Amino acid sequence: MFSSVTTFGGQQYYALKKECQRKKELFEDPHFPANNDSLFYNTQRVQGVQWKRPKEFCSDPHLFVDGISAHDLHQGQVGNCWFVAACSSLASREPLWQKVIPNWKEQEWNSEKPENYAGIFHFHFWRFGQWVDVVIDDRLPTIRNELIYCHSNDQNELWCALVEKAYAKLVGCYEALDGGNTADALVDFTGGVSEPIELSEGDYINDDNKRNELFERVLKVHTRGGLISCSIKATTAEDMEARLACGLVKGHAYAVTDVRKVRLGHGLLAFFKSEKLDMIRMRNPWGEREWNGPWSDSSEEWQKVSKSEREKLGVTVEDDGEFWMTFEDFCKYYTDIIMCRLINTSYLSIHKTWEEAVLRGAWIKHDDPLQNRSGGCLNNKGTYLQNPQYVFDVKKPEDEILICLQQKTKRTTRKDGKAQNLAIGFEVHRVELNRKYRMHTLQPKVASSIYINSRSIFLRSDIKEGRYVIIPTTFDGGLTGDFLLRVFSDVPSNCIELTLDEPRKTCWSGMCGFPQLVSQVHVVSAAGLKKQESEGGADPYVIISCEGSKVQSPVVKDTLTPQFDVKGLFYRKKPGQPIIIQIWNHNVIKDEFMGQVVLSAEAGNQQSQHSLPLQDRSNKSNPQVSGSIQLVLFTSNSLNGI
Repeated sequence: MFSSVTTFGGQQYYALKKECQRKKELFEDPHFPANNDSLFYNTQRVQGVQWKRPKEFCSDPHLFVDGISAHDLHQGQVGNCWFVAACSSLASREPLWQKVIPNWKEQEWNSEKPENYAGIFHFHFWRFGQWVDVVIDDRLPTIRNELIYCHSNDQNELWCALVEKAYAKLVGCYEALDGGNTADALVDFTGGVSEPIELSEGDYINDDNKRNELFERVLKVHTRGGLISCSIKATTAEDMEARLACGLVKGHAYAVTDVRKVRLGHGLLAFFKSEKLDMIRMRNPWGEREWNGPWSDSSEEWQKVSKSEREKLGVTVEDDGEFWMTFEDFCKYYTDIIMCRLINTSYLSIHKTWEEAVLRGAWIKHDDPLQNRSGGCLNNKGTYLQNPQYVFDVKKPEDEILICLQQKTKRTTRKDGKAQNLAIGFEVHRVELNRKYRMHTLQPKVASSIYINSRSIFLRSDIKEGRYVIIPTTFDGGLTGDFLLRVFSDVPSNCIELTLDEPRKTCWSGMCGFPQLVSQVHVVSAAGLKKQESEGGADPYVIISCEGSKVQSPVVKDTLTPQFDVKGLFYRKKPGQPIIIQIWNHNVIKDEFMGQVVLSAEAGNQQSQHSLPLQDRSNKSNPQVSGSIQLVLFTSNSLNGI
């Protein structure tokens, strides 16, 4: 997560600061000037703005006053509650905000050495796979000597206003922050992976088991340093920022600042009593307008909790925008939650370590179908398989796989306005265990993301052992753009892009031969197997081989009627060569041969199903093994037919 940092716009913070100190002048950023171009891209929404340096509107400026806290932030005159909510979550995580605000002590105002101050700051944000260092000057937009955008309770505390300015520079201007996505800000602050969950569609309020399972996931993300946000969906324009009777606001992003199992009771009774309540704490970026239902700040329910427990939870009766509620009520009123997971890839951690594969790609439009990489979603059946394809392996009987697809923002200047995202998504297909060339016919789909015009798309799925292909797409065909694909697994997945449509022709192809026939063998199952050495079950597996290459299936435990569902793909230079399918019984000392089937060459484009008896390779006239296998064989004369 903490990889090397690249500069934004080529601006080197320390070189610029040193030059300003040498000239004894304050920095003025030419890339983000103190004028309306940095405020607006569309219309001038606010009149009478004056850009001022901190000492021009406060006497003793600081980055932090009495430390950093979620209570520091208040939303200003731009609709960026999503960004302020993300900042509130960030403020509670010291390792994270120290990454976003690097070397903060060195950047802090120093009254003992005022000559060192150069009016320049820098902040780090994670964008499209790398950390970016954004340099700004300290001129901030004000009206009547007050900050008009994000500000702190204390007029002298400026970290949130400066971080907001750096982020506005990153996205183009302040107006581009209006109506953004909390998930994007959480990722930009952490380099993590955002998982959105629609509470209203999951029926969590009525299903206790699902709700308890979700709470454990939310608790785990919070406990392991992740950032969380939530909101109540507004279905109409009139609903935006409409206040409900319970005090919550629609169409408004809240920061989740704590998740706890709260112990009920007092004294020793509370210590020995097992009853706990699933609780979650939120903060409104406005710094006011709180939940007024059960377990709100001054509600009588808090009498069920000891004073020491209340103090530990930080329960107050102030209208500061922060409040507790039960997770059951949370699922009842909130419609969406976003969990930004910090994916741990360190082998030194006591927590689960993930293996990460990071790949960059692009949707490219081309008239040649073999070179086109912008085929659209699965609805576009004629062009879907022209999209980029990425193969990965699941090497455990079943593994939890996390897949994140992120598109690159196309906006390049402030005049381009807000970034307009393409509707993107991806499908996951199960393929042959030895596939190393692009798919040209559809294979079974095992997982699918949603398609939405979001910057990032996330999928978490339990996938069985095998080889799979991810196909990231735009919803409509013919659209172009860059994307970042991240795949997380328990063991290395060896995820790579499939770039070749068929085996390469080399100077040796004339002498050694070039594949003329493509065969896909799908061994479905076996029946009637019999062990030679003893009675009872077996641990069978299949080996499919042809022309020196082979595919071996996972072992199926303790059965004589295994369901294999394994595929192999073979490019045959000599169509007359047979395909051999063998069944073995896995044994710690020595594997036991259980029989085989030999398939002769089949020409032409055809697909056929077989149920064939097994034979003993040592004595074909008098086989010593019994049973049969069910398989599907597809053979094509076209190299890109499979």
